[in-house]
Amino acid sequence: MLLYEKKRDALIVRLTGELDHRAAESIRDELDGLIAGTNPRRLVFDLSGLQFMDSSGVGLIIGRYKRMKRRGGSVAVSKCDARIDKVLRMSGLYQIVERLA
Repeated sequence: MLLYEKKRDALIVRLTGELDHRAAESIRDELDGLIAGTNPRRLVFDLSGLQFMDSSGVGLIIGRYKRMKRRGGSVAVSKCDARIDKVLRMSGLYQIVERLA
């Protein structure tokens, strides 16, 4: 469900499968531990492996945005398909989180 790698000052997190309410809880805890343990300046969500995401996924990203902002960092999302991009656009997430190609 969650793969990650640290590149310089960025933590790149690849999410796979479905990001719904149930999955968001465990991913949130794991991500918070990774952020604390690796101390990144930038958190990048690679969404290329997601097949489904609902509002719980949007909430997960917003929560990590707030956490990173308090630490002086930033958040970006990348590689999302058209369905997930639409969810993120409609939620207004791109107003606070950078969208990478």
